[in-house]
Amino acid sequence: MSKRLGKGLGALITSNLIEESEQVTDVDVSEIRPNPYQPRKEFEPTALQELGESIKIHGIIQPLIVRKSIKGYELVAGERRLRAAKLADLQKVPVVVKSYTDQQIMELALIENLQRENLNPMEEAEAYFKLMEHCSYTQEELAQKVGKSRPHVTNIMRLLQLPDKIKKLVATSSLSMGHARALIPVENTELQWKLACEVIKYEWTVRQLEETVKQLHVSRETKKKKPVTKEKVYVQWEQRLQNRFGTGVQINKSNKKGKIEIEFYSDDDLQRILDILQIEE
Repeated sequence: MSKRLGKGLGALITSNLIEESEQVTDVDVSEIRPNPYQPRKEFEPTALQELGESIKIHGIIQPLIVRKSIKGYELVAGERRLRAAKLADLQKVPVVVKSYTDQQIMELALIENLQRENLNPMEEAEAYFKLMEHCSYTQEELAQKVGKSRPHVTNIMRLLQLPDKIKKLVATSSLSMGHARALIPVENTELQWKLACEVIKYEWTVRQLEETVKQLHVSRETKKKKPVTKEKVYVQWEQRLQNRFGTGVQINKSNKKGKIEIEFYSDDDLQRILDILQIEE
């Protein structure tokens, strides 16, 4: 990490959580419950399998950290090792029993993953939110705790404003954090999704997406200044067409004839609209 850990966590989390004087005990795998505050949701199957094979040969070199629970033990640190041990069919694993509060476990789980860069942006954002909610931290206090800048914490947490299906794209690295942030000002969730699909399909840069969003905003502001004189049915059709094409659409009617204007902002955007209309070159 580029910044040092906050003062509170610096005392809690060191380069080695286990002191030489602490006793290592073998515990049945079945007695250990997962860490309820684990921010990491995704564990790469191939890497886990490889770790499991290594554990079969060499055993678990670094003991897991646990705390006493009402029934058995609760994992504090070492979930990858525990999962891999299960894949290796180990019956017992080495552990060190510590006394931690819920808040310490929550902070420890987050920092352990941040140090190893194991979290995707959505996992990081959700972990920050839970810490702030559980511990009543401000963003400034949280930033100091986790050794990050306040703008970093703010920008990461803004991702929580996105619809679930876009969050999933970010979590699976299909959409970058920069692209996701550029979508936040877009108020229409369907339009957000269409733009996200455009980014992936046409490999837009963040700058291209930002420019498209800016043009959409300018278009909306221009429309707001125009007096609303259209019949309700045409306004409804405009909205339906805008949702269908993911861009600005105007229906201009005069007497018994009229025209439909569909906005586009790049050659790729035009091709996208032509694809929807099923028009070939």
